[in-house]
Amino acid sequence: MNTPSVKEYLIDLQNRIVQGLEEVDGKTFRLDQWGRPEGGGGMSRVIEAGNVFERGGVNFSHVYGSGLPASATAARPELAGRSFEAMGVSLVLHPRNPYAPTIHMNVRFFEALKEGADPVWWFGGGMDLTPYYGYEADAIHFHQTCKDSLQPFGDDCYPRLKKWCDEYFYLKHRKEPRGVGGIFFDDWNQPDFDTCFSLTKSVGDHFLTAYQPILELRKDTSYSERERDFQAYRRGRYVEFNLVWDRGTLFGLQTGGRTESILMSLPPIVKWRYDWKPEAGSEEDKLYTDFLIGKDWV
Repeated sequence: MNTPSVKEYLIDLQNRIVQGLEEVDGKTFRLDQWGRPEGGGGMSRVIEAGNVFERGGVNFSHVYGSGLPASATAARPELAGRSFEAMGVSLVLHPRNPYAPTIHMNVRFFEALKEGADPVWWFGGGMDLTPYYGYEADAIHFHQTCKDSLQPFGDDCYPRLKKWCDEYFYLKHRKEPRGVGGIFFDDWNQPDFDTCFSLTKSVGDHFLTAYQPILELRKDTSYSERERDFQAYRRGRYVEFNLVWDRGTLFGLQTGGRTESILMSLPPIVKWRYDWKPEAGSEEDKLYTDFLIGKDWV
């Protein structure tokens, strides 16, 4: 097991992704380095009021501590009381144009330690796409790229991680998916460290290929206040998921992570309405009928 090589890869991944996104936006991401008194720190790369991105962040963090938080031991109570080390890259991008989808991606490594016992380690991550106005071609391209990233690891890998994503990014209180899905994995430690690390790297390395062509295609589409209004309404679902269900948000807050970096995933303009429904047959309605349905896109 080579933890330093994981950290080196993650920092390089952050730099490569930011470079690619800056080429699209034309503005630079702010670099914000931070430390954590309990151990560790990170680098937040954030853009606000860009030419393309209304808000976006590509964050690297490497934190450690003497005790695991409740969010990390809920599914594995046998790890309670262990010290931990966690590192990862996590990003969320909110374009201004309503026809350009929001995107989330993260890759991470976790290790739980106890004197006299073998380390318990695992990888996790994935990426998922959240459109406001759906395009079948975009969903197909995104899922095909996700599938390509996992193909070297077996024919059953993509269907398994696609299903996992559909189940995880689901708003139980709304009974609807967050978006058109993607891939998701957690507690990934089989068959060995090198294979798990290779899979995680492949997911990270395919991010720009999955998202950048969609962004380039949609970022200059003309829109009106109607589309912006619907985008703000649907962004409310994103906020609800991240604050109610997302384990990564809970882990960051429970471990005393940097709140500004954790909550940079939230969009800057959001609206909620009471019991609102789109007009039947409208473009807004098609998001619900044709895209938020857990479909097999490839």
